[in-house]
Amino acid sequence: MIEFDEKHASGNAAVTGADTGTTTGSTTGSAPSSADENLLSLLTPSGSAAISRHPPANIEIEQALLGALLRDNRKFDQISDLLSPACFAAPEHQKIFHLMKRQIDRGQEARPTTLRHLIQNDPLLAESGGSDYLVKLSANVITVINVADYAKTLLDLYLKRQLIEIGEIMVNDAYDQDLDETGTDQIEKAENSLYQLATTGEVNKGAIALSEAANIALQAAESAYGRDDHIIGVDTGLRDINNMLGGFHPSDLIVIAGRPSMGKTALATNIAFNAARAYRRFTDKNGQTLREGGKVLFFSLEMSSDQLATRIISQNAKVSGDKIRRGDVTEDQFLQISEAVKSLKDIPLYIDDTPALSITAVRQRARRLKRQFNIDMIIVDYLQLLQGPAGKRIDNRVQEISEITRGLKTLAKELDVPVVALSQLSRMVEHRENKRPQLADLRESGSIEQDADVVAFVYREEYYLQREQPQRRPNEGDLDFETREKEHSKALENSRNIAEFNIAKQRHGPTGNVPLYFNGDQTYFSDLDPHHGKN
Repeated sequence: MIEFDEKHASGNAAVTGADTGTTTGSTTGSAPSSADENLLSLLTPSGSAAISRHPPANIEIEQALLGALLRDNRKFDQISDLLSPACFAAPEHQKIFHLMKRQIDRGQEARPTTLRHLIQNDPLLAESGGSDYLVKLSANVITVINVADYAKTLLDLYLKRQLIEIGEIMVNDAYDQDLDETGTDQIEKAENSLYQLATTGEVNKGAIALSEAANIALQAAESAYGRDDHIIGVDTGLRDINNMLGGFHPSDLIVIAGRPSMGKTALATNIAFNAARAYRRFTDKNGQTLREGGKVLFFSLEMSSDQLATRIISQNAKVSGDKIRRGDVTEDQFLQISEAVKSLKDIPLYIDDTPALSITAVRQRARRLKRQFNIDMIIVDYLQLLQGPAGKRIDNRVQEISEITRGLKTLAKELDVPVVALSQLSRMVEHRENKRPQLADLRESGSIEQDADVVAFVYREEYYLQREQPQRRPNEGDLDFETREKEHSKALENSRNIAEFNIAKQRHGPTGNVPLYFNGDQTYFSDLDPHHGKN
């Protein structure tokens, strides 16, 4: 190790914008108020003064790491994904690491000689000793074996310095009487900062060999083969949808779209409940742990949690949801409702009905529930009610929707769960004679189609036929009008209680139309058996 004089050591605080206990974003340069002193006395261990403490750093390890990298540039590959210049406490070390990284990324050597001209042109590095300092760093290296350990230590110290900064920003924000920022807003901002910090230094999985990827695919195929239903994803509880999709797969973004009153929320609620009700983990005959169904997190931005619960109770009690809401039920029906409520006790379905959530808040809450309950699927109702990333300026709604869909897809991959997002369709559907939705009808952004792994439309012809009673045309005879009326009545009867789940896009499989049975009174979907009529 080489000696590091007081001038270098004094740079410790500068990296976080701090000196003697203050950090960037704080109100420095003024004497603490009595309230501040009281708070410090509560937060400071007995017998110590927070004002005299320095942010954690280890200058000698920084020197040893830089020296080892200067000696052997090949070691840079071991730590390049782990460290950034900000991970160094001394400002001069930040700049040296940045220059080395830039040089190595260009395919050039980073040595004291090749960096000399860059060092001499920088006032801070020139003041620290210039190229002579680099020569000392390289010359005093004993071994380059410990590079990875040095990097992990520096990352840990950096995280602690950042925690100090986040904590101080939280304190200062809480003291600031900003009427536009509520305590909840500050918590959300702090959670986001902590999450970003928690993922700092995570090394990406990167490239893997084809043989390894093939083995992963084989394991998934074996898991599906060993199951009677051959479902590898989360079970939707709807046989024909499972047959087309194989369930909802981890890391997929599934968009279910439709016009108002088509039953998007009802279908999503049914799928969520079916998956949660079927949830169980078990061990097969080969000792492999398998899962059926899944724990579900449902973000309901349009309906309250009790409204969703009423729909689920209605389905299970076989009592009209409208009658339940109005209390217009018989004694027997009330007993059925009570039994249905009891049966929901241990169902792992979690509902968050907070309105006007941002995509940032959704991601934070989803991560938290994933840690707490190991969530297997996330549903968002619906996409257009989400707000864009917190604190990010976006010029128009199309860009905002693009950010939201990218955020949902990222969340699906990050948590390795399927994310189901409901979406509205544009009004252009209503102006066509054929009201069946198309991909071009996705509202406000083409990025929905682009980012989604599956896009499916919910369509009920019955809804439109009920509202389009034939009207006599000018100069139309009685026989022609009666014929049209009969055709309309026949079409209405044939469409009674029938819905379509039209899979318009699927990255991993076929597209096509899945017929479903829809019960409007109890707002639920089920399979439609083509051989035995309606269920």
